Amino acid sequence: MNNKEKFEQDLNALLSRLTSGVGKEVENKLTLLKDWLVNLQKENVVKINHSVMELVCAKYLILKGYEVQLEHPLNEILTCDLYSVKGYGNLIVEVETGFIPPEHALCPLTYTSARLASKIIRYSSFAGKFALGMPPHYILPFPRALAKPPKKRTRKEVEAIKELCDLYYQNPPVTEEEIQNARIQDIYIIDVDHAETQELDPEAYMKRALHKGIVFDYGSS
Repeated sequence: MNNKEKFEQDLNALLSRLTSGVGKEVENKLTLLKDWLVNLQKENVVKINHSVMELVCAKYLILKGYEVQLEHPLNEILTCDLYSVKGYGNLIVEVETGFIPPEHALCPLTYTSARLASKIIRYSSFAGKFALGMPPHYILPFPRALAKPPKKRTRKEVEAIKELCDLYYQNPPVTEEEIQNARIQDIYIIDVDHAETQELDPEAYMKRALHKGIVFDYGSS
């Protein structure tokens, strides 16, 4: 069995679990999303560990009344993982698996913090609500200041986040105005093993991370 066949087989197995006990409408929507991911994988656009999390999260959002698209282009540069619409509002979810590229093996925490900060800053400008999705075994080390309402973010925090992002992301760089206005409203803990998604607000998530003693922060005041 080649990688493409294994990808489709794994998604079909997950789809069977996700559609157990749901109505036909939800099943049809999830099947269309699964088929879309299979087509993207044939073009080497997506990977299985990321795609299964997207599909589990998609079910959660569909059951909450959202119309969901996966791998949705926002502009000529950015494509978001989940783009969801309900009524006149939209929600964007970016899924994080915790993968560290080999070139950043000596600075995984700094690199991940910068990547997450950059995602929150760039993607939230396209969203009425923005969320990060993560597996249960992973802690998101994004700067605590981004969990605050924008008006409570200090100049020192903005400058520290700008310095962090500029270490890895300068094409184009994020601006201080974008950092000041960025917002993350939700964290989704995506449990693929049990095909479930749990929703937390960022401040509650940060308290959980602090309790475990593993928050890595920049410019917090």
